[in-house]
Amino acid sequence: MRKFLFLMGFVMMSIFSFGQVGAKIEFLAKENTIDFGLISKDSDSGIRVFEFRNTGDLPLIISNVQSTCGCTVVTKPTEPVLPGKIGKIDVKYNMNPGPIRKTITVESNAVNVSGGMVALKIKGEVIVKEAVNLLEKQKPIPKN
Repeated sequence: MRKFLFLMGFVMMSIFSFGQVGAKIEFLAKENTIDFGLISKDSDSGIRVFEFRNTGDLPLIISNVQSTCGCTVVTKPTEPVLPGKIGKIDVKYNMNPGPIRKTITVESNAVNVSGGMVALKIKGEVIVKEAVNLLEKQKPIPKN
């Protein structure tokens, strides 16, 4: 009888641990990263979008989204994302010249990630195009 009760307890624990009920978040970006690549400060707005899907069976609520610095402004959904639907988190980088290596932390009620928190990353490099001054004296071309 003890073995039977132990076996039933084990089966019930297994069922509950695999059958998580709740909202689940799955980002569509590979490795939760957006690569800006090599971009020019003058020709790019610095806006990118992280899309995610609620793969759970309850509404997904994004409670907080924050960046590691003030150079990145993030905008989270204001309404819950229903099961099976796609939500968006907008990210705007201020396009300071140099390498981009920033992390954005998303807090939610998702049960498939530890503590409901997911780290998103943006990377790349912002360059400034050299201005050509037409009035500047040009070096003469050497003659052979």
